[in-house]
Amino acid sequence: MTALVFGVALAAGALAALWPWLFSARPPSWPSEAVADRDDVARAVSSLRDLRFAEAAGTIDRADATRLRGVLERSAFAAAPDAAPRRAPIRTLGIAALLFGIAAALVAQSLPQAAGDRAPGEPITGTVPAGAPTTADLEARAKAAPADVPTLLALADAYRRDGRVNDAVGTYRAVLTSDANSVPALNGLALILAQAGQPDGAMVAVDRVLSLRPKDPDALFLKGLLLYKKEDWKGAIDVWTVYLDVGEFHPAAPMVRGLYEDARTKAK
Repeated sequence: MTALVFGVALAAGALAALWPWLFSARPPSWPSEAVADRDDVARAVSSLRDLRFAEAAGTIDRADATRLRGVLERSAFAAAPDAAPRRAPIRTLGIAALLFGIAAALVAQSLPQAAGDRAPGEPITGTVPAGAPTTADLEARAKAAPADVPTLLALADAYRRDGRVNDAVGTYRAVLTSDANSVPALNGLALILAQAGQPDGAMVAVDRVLSLRPKDPDALFLKGLLLYKKEDWKGAIDVWTVYLDVGEFHPAAPMVRGLYEDARTKAK
């Protein structure tokens, strides 16, 4: 509704500003191009030269020649007055001020609402807070709200980064207990299993993810890597072809491009 009101006000202001040009009985004529000073000088030199030849040939009276020479000199070399710059119309300034006031009022009205919708501790702009929660903070939140899936996923990721593999696996499994189709939990569990030297278990997890989300970049990356390590070059190429199409900006994309070319070479 706010955007609609602003759009209507903007359109009305633009129509008012352009009214004289759109609906005027006599549209303003296209301004003619000013003659360059060098053109005036060239014409004056040519006219004065012809006048001198005519005077020497006796085809023009001396008094008339003198009068005509004065006229040519005054008209050719008199500096034209500079056109005074036009000031902006008062109506245009008034409309601009009105539109600016409407925009400021709408921003002032909508900003507190946007600020009230943000998560606790999140800046109004929606950017990431400077200080991310620590593992201890996430543990306290998970203890206070054991069914809070986003908190559990964040805690499991923190455990994995800290090297607490067993705690990470247990937390991911807790998420899967309440939501068996949680793609982040399946991806996190698959990554841990792959790092722990259990490629078969990791493959089961990524296949589950790809059955739910066929173009998930994390699952495609890991499945291609598992196939590459098994020296299944064709399988890795097929999976990574899709990955490179949908995961152009994925963090592992630079590494995959090199492995992808290597797999293509070995598949020949």
